[in-house]
Amino acid sequence: MPTFHPVDLAHASRLLNHGPTVLVTSAHGARRNVMAAAWSMPVEFTPPRVAVVIDKRTCTRDLVAASGAFALCVPGAALADLTYAVGSHSGRDLPEGEDKFMRHGLAPTPGPVLGLPVLEDGCCAWLECRLIPERHTEEAYDTCFGEVVAAAADPRVFSRGRWTFRDDLPSLHTLHHLGAGAFAVAGRVVQARVA
Repeated sequence: MPTFHPVDLAHASRLLNHGPTVLVTSAHGARRNVMAAAWSMPVEFTPPRVAVVIDKRTCTRDLVAASGAFALCVPGAALADLTYAVGSHSGRDLPEGEDKFMRHGLAPTPGPVLGLPVLEDGCCAWLECRLIPERHTEEAYDTCFGEVVAAAADPRVFSRGRWTFRDDLPSLHTLHHLGAGAFAVAGRVVQARVA
């Protein structure tokens, strides 16, 4: 299992700027949840801020509203089935005392700042975020805004503020949801030349 390295917050937005599907984790009290989200993006650089769409009717949204925090974990291609599974079923449908982490055999670790459950095994990166309260947006839309307070990444695919999708690590190429359980995988990188 790789050891994630902290990512300088000045580079945190780069963890999402290529549009990967993310796993949104949340917790409040004894409850926790994980769901997939295809719509997330950086919105500010300093301090780093992100947006993610979390339907108001979900268990995750309830936990985010109660705790004022969420984490975004960036799964690699090896987690395509898991990503689809946690995005297709509600945490509310599980028996009392069970959550999607248990159901899918996930072993999260607590984030260093907010203590949110973050995933490293099979993931490329994670961001711990403090919810930015915006009453109108929260009532009218499914979009949540957060300030990134900590971030880390697997140095085999993200280091010195840059992604490197290596041919020998296809399991850590990021997922990009196309709909109905189909994903494109980040891979071949084309380097532009300065004219």
